[in-house]
Amino acid sequence: MRLLDPSHPFFRPAWRRYAITAVTFGWAFVEYGSGNTLWAYLFAAIGGYLAWHLILRWEGGDRS
Repeated sequence: MRLLDPSHPFFRPAWRRYAITAVTFGWAFVEYGSGNTLWAYLFAAIGGYLAWHLILRWEGGDRS
């Protein structure tokens, strides 16, 4: 079972892939600023996972 399916049509537009990744990293900064380092590391790890699969290794039609 895959945790994330990058080939799903929802992820086809580039702005969605970048927005989802940016939101998770942004939330990690909010948590870190609040002093919740555990949640900050968790959301940063999720953001890294999303960046790897949705941006760096994207094999869909458009790269923009």
